[in-house]
Amino acid sequence: MTKASSVPVLGFVAPSGTGKTTLLTTLISTLKAAGIRVGVIKHSHHDFEIDKPGKDSFKLRAAGANQMLIASRYRSALITESIDPEEDVTLQALLVQLDHKKLDLILVEGFKHEHYAKIELFRAEVNKTPLAFSDPDIIAVATDAPQLFDDKIDCLDINDIEEVFQFILCRYQLARKK
Repeated sequence: MTKASSVPVLGFVAPSGTGKTTLLTTLISTLKAAGIRVGVIKHSHHDFEIDKPGKDSFKLRAAGANQMLIASRYRSALITESIDPEEDVTLQALLVQLDHKKLDLILVEGFKHEHYAKIELFRAEVNKTPLAFSDPDIIAVATDAPQLFDDKIDCLDINDIEEVFQFILCRYQLARKK
């Protein structure tokens, strides 16, 4: 947990091309199948649009709304315009936007420079130097090269989603609900 969250927050960090999103999509499906309610925050270094030009919600935001909340019986989305596009958003600011009463775990992709519990994904052919050697917030490394790490950090098999899943259940004392 972090100061902005009442539920456990666990990040996944690695260079682009390591497989963060691939691992997370499988992990989220596994957690959901176990009845664990998961929230996700993904950091992007790029500008992005989730709304489509021509749609009413896009027109309302383009007219100057600082926040645009669109909702249906199926889902809702809050689009917030940055006050200062030169300043990057913080994880703490995003965590408070989630409804913690409806979550058991929050997974984060990115925000590697912030202080919170993280699992590093390390593939020998992609990564150069493990972040775990310099980041005390990394609690485990999911890797295909465990021989590079000593016994001071938990090593998980990056290709074994069940092992990563079990580590998370144990670490955060989450119980299967299904």
